[in-house]
Amino acid sequence: MKNLVAIPLLALAFMLQTAVVSRITLLSGAADLVLLILITWALQQQVQSSWHWAALAGLMAAFVSGLQPLVLLTAYLLAVALARNVLRQIWQTPILALFTVTFFSTLLLHLITYLALVFRGTPIPFSDALALITLPSVFVNLFLALPVYSFIRDLALWVYPVEEMV
Repeated sequence: MKNLVAIPLLALAFMLQTAVVSRITLLSGAADLVLLILITWALQQQVQSSWHWAALAGLMAAFVSGLQPLVLLTAYLLAVALARNVLRQIWQTPILALFTVTFFSTLLLHLITYLALVFRGTPIPFSDALALITLPSVFVNLFLALPVYSFIRDLALWVYPVEEMV
C-alpha cells in the first residue's frame, strides 16, 4: 500500500518535468526532477521501496522520452543503487550524501544518454555535450536538490512514520 504513493507523485513529477522544469535551462542543461526525487527517496533511512520507485520511473520515462526504454531505466536503477550504497557508508551526513549522489548520478545519467545517442547515430561532440549540457545540468540539479530533499523527507516521514519510544 505504501508503494502506491509513487504512482501519483512520479506522474506529477513527469508532468512538471516536461511542462515546467525542462523549460528552465542554464545554457542547454536542465534539471531532472524525477532523478532528484528518486535520489532523495533512496537516501531516506526508513524507506524500503526505492527500487520499486526507480523501476516505475524508468517505465514512465519510456513513454515520455524519445530514448530507448532501457536507457533511463538503467540510469535510474544505477542512481538508486548509488544512493543506497552511499546511505550505508555515509549515513551520518545526509546533505553530503545528497550532493555527492546528485553529482555522480547526473553525470552517470548523461553519460548513459550520450552513449545511447552515439549508438543511435546522433553526432554530438563529447566536449560540447559536457560543457553545454552536462555541467549546467549538474549545477541546476545541485541547486534544486535541497528543496526536493525537504519535500521528499516530509513525504517519507508521512509514509513511514517513526515510532516514538514511551
